[in-house]
Amino acid sequence: MNENQAVSALAALAHPARLQVFRALVTAGQEGLTPGALQQVLAIPATTLSFHLKELSRAGLAASERASRNLVYRAEYAQMNALLAYLTENCCQGAACATVETAAACGCQPGELP
Repeated sequence: MNENQAVSALAALAHPARLQVFRALVTAGQEGLTPGALQQVLAIPATTLSFHLKELSRAGLAASERASRNLVYRAEYAQMNALLAYLTENCCQGAACATVETAAACGCQPGELP
């Protein structure tokens, strides 16, 4: 992930409704959710929800797939993980914090910022 992609993803998540939509998609897992289901769960009007889904898709954080007559949206975990990796790549003064030993050396938990 590069800086522009990170900024785009963070901008997409920087709206309360889009953050709620993304978190709902993450919770749904690979099964995903239809816009109708998202609308019921989050109480967001259809046109507003459509706009937010488009923004999340544009940022690469959500993807849609047609399932018969419905669209099913899913969180893009690879893009989410790439964003998290980009944000934490210099954790522990640039040392990888993938192991407990490395994390203990810098005083943080694996994946946690010092």
